[in-house]
Amino acid sequence: METMETTRTETSAENPAIRRLDEWDAKRLRELADEHGTPLYVQDLERVRENYARMADAFPDADVRYAAKANTSRAVLRTLVEAGAGIECASAGEVERALAAGCPADRVQYTAVNPPDEDLDYAVTAAAEYPELTITVGARDTIDRLEERGFDGRLCLRVNPGVGAGHHEKVQTGADAKFGVPIDRAPETLADAADRSFDVVGIHAHAGSGISGEALGSHRELVSRMGGLARDAPVDLEFVDVGGGFGVPYRPEEEPLDLAGVARATREALGEVEATLAVEPGRYLVADAGVLLTRVNTVKLAGEERVVGIDAGMTHLARPAMYDAHHEMRSLAPDADDREPVGVTVAGPICESGDTFGSHDLSAPERGDLLAIGNAGAYGYEMASQYNSRPRPATVVVDGGRSALDRRRETLSDVTRLEREVPWL
Repeated sequence: METMETTRTETSAENPAIRRLDEWDAKRLRELADEHGTPLYVQDLERVRENYARMADAFPDADVRYAAKANTSRAVLRTLVEAGAGIECASAGEVERALAAGCPADRVQYTAVNPPDEDLDYAVTAAAEYPELTITVGARDTIDRLEERGFDGRLCLRVNPGVGAGHHEKVQTGADAKFGVPIDRAPETLADAADRSFDVVGIHAHAGSGISGEALGSHRELVSRMGGLARDAPVDLEFVDVGGGFGVPYRPEEEPLDLAGVARATREALGEVEATLAVEPGRYLVADAGVLLTRVNTVKLAGEERVVGIDAGMTHLARPAMYDAHHEMRSLAPDADDREPVGVTVAGPICESGDTFGSHDLSAPERGDLLAIGNAGAYGYEMASQYNSRPRPATVVVDGGRSALDRRRETLSDVTRLEREVPWL
């Protein structure tokens, strides 16, 4: 973990706990949009490093594993691996990405949730080549299926502690029956796995996503229950993984997470255990490091409502439609500061009434204006789709004074390239 030591820094003016949307350089964002078009995701790798350094500093004795599902950009993965992070993967595809990004196999953890056969086949094959890889299971069935495939390597048990939290009911996993073995059945399941010659190395639980404020009490309760399980476990454990879900503020009036305080409370709740504490931040490391750039194409009055149409929609950023999530917006027009702010409804091009980004006060929008949507670095591109047969956007990474295309923009040919002619039609 020497790389973690070299990247730690205290939260300071140079590494604030949150990066607000108005802190992005408007001129540079305009240049990127002119060069690469819109919609366009922009991810700042320097900010990703800063966020990781703050996390590593708050949890100096813990194993920090980035939850890749937040953003699987190869540049983001490589940046975090080089900084010292491990990678927690929710699918075979994410394991493939983690290894391709250069993450050492002993820093890769595959957390299987009702895994399809092809995922398990891939994981077992990968573990044969990389025996240091860890597979986390959340059901006895999955243990059986791994045994049937000849796997007897590093196994972690996902536990359902009966307590969950998160910014929306759809992401509160800790008490959802879908996830993990009930905590009262965990000791016998651990013993059974060990008896079957699996190398049982850890236990895992995750309360949910976007946890902050009063919900942190639920996270502490989860950690406390996991600490109790670790002390009573019938096998020696290498680590106790208490998940991530550390929240970030999406509105200007919301305060950033007191990460140092959360870390202290986590250690206290865990109590004395022989195993290493592991945490899995995702959103916290990448959300405020990304923005989505989009252009205004329509401005119209509908009764008393002013509707601003943009070229980004729910197929580019699904969180507002899926979770009623708020993302700050800012006009990047060169004369934006000279315009009067007006209340508008921002809507995308998808043929759904749910394709809206909500109400915002923007500098009197005009057709052609460039807008920035904040905190788009987590679960932005990852949840993008081709619904309405719309191509997915391009992504660009910036790193100091450098920038590079990370994913090219899809074309209409990309949208249809997997289709085949049906012989009788």
